[in-house]
Amino acid sequence: MKIDNLKTSKVALGTWAWGDSGETGDGYFGSHLTQTGLEEVADKAHAAGFSLWDTAVVYGMGRSETVLGDVLQRFARSDYQLSTKFTPQAVGSGDDPMADMLEQSLARLGTDYIDLYWIHNPADVTRWTPHLIPLLKSGKVKGVGVSNHNLSEIELADQILGEAGHKVEAVQNHYSLLYRGAENAGILQHCRTHGIPFYAYMVLEQGALSGKYSSANPLPQGTNRAKAYNGMLPKLKALTDKLASIGQSHGAAAPDVATAWAIAKGTTPIIGITNADYVDGLVRATSLTLSSDDIAELEALADTANVNTRGWWEKELGV
Repeated sequence: MKIDNLKTSKVALGTWAWGDSGETGDGYFGSHLTQTGLEEVADKAHAAGFSLWDTAVVYGMGRSETVLGDVLQRFARSDYQLSTKFTPQAVGSGDDPMADMLEQSLARLGTDYIDLYWIHNPADVTRWTPHLIPLLKSGKVKGVGVSNHNLSEIELADQILGEAGHKVEAVQNHYSLLYRGAENAGILQHCRTHGIPFYAYMVLEQGALSGKYSSANPLPQGTNRAKAYNGMLPKLKALTDKLASIGQSHGAAAPDVATAWAIAKGTTPIIGITNADYVDGLVRATSLTLSSDDIAELEALADTANVNTRGWWEKELGV
């Protein structure tokens, strides 16, 4: 169960928005996506050396996996890595729900193995973690991780896997300038101490930290992210202005700086990618070095904003 190839990736490519439904682009993000556009995204990412794609069954209830699988057929399987997730809250009624869900993911993604398979939400660590072991033994899963688990749940999952000669090989949680719960709860330190890669999702807070949106130009009306973030945009202006000004001094943009911050904190950011131009931003972010003063000032402005961006699906990490 070696996933060393994943550790070399500074950024993972997120496809949560790829689950938005159909050509009308309505859904969680309000993304207007086309097959041709996403193929351009994949081609540009591939050329830039980004090869780790992150998805999940519940992103559009299979649509993200299906669209991603179709797009990636243009490449040899050895040229990219796949990260997808088992979600306990979405299980069927079969005898082995995890194995069943994995088979459905493999079919949608058009592959016979997953590089990194996650338990998406903890639900019941003792119940679900052991189901990962036969999947690892089968070779259909190369490495395993846990997402949205708190520190005690991560340690319990690692103990259960350890008894079978395996281990938690990655942790994935919401982590951004505005939401540093994983750091405050000791999860980042645990990962550093044990050499576990930490994957940070919602680093750009669904676009709220991109500098693109404001009270005058809110997130797309009628979408879930608009409901979550539009009301707090005025409080984020000082932070997004600072992200933009730091970016300007480096020939970069606000989202590049927010991504570079996450890299500087020792994490691998998962950045949602719906436009080929976003790949240029990832290239800038991975070559951008922030000073300790920049990092401290950004975190202070984020604290001053005093907003809560914890997702409805997330529990307090200290619990």
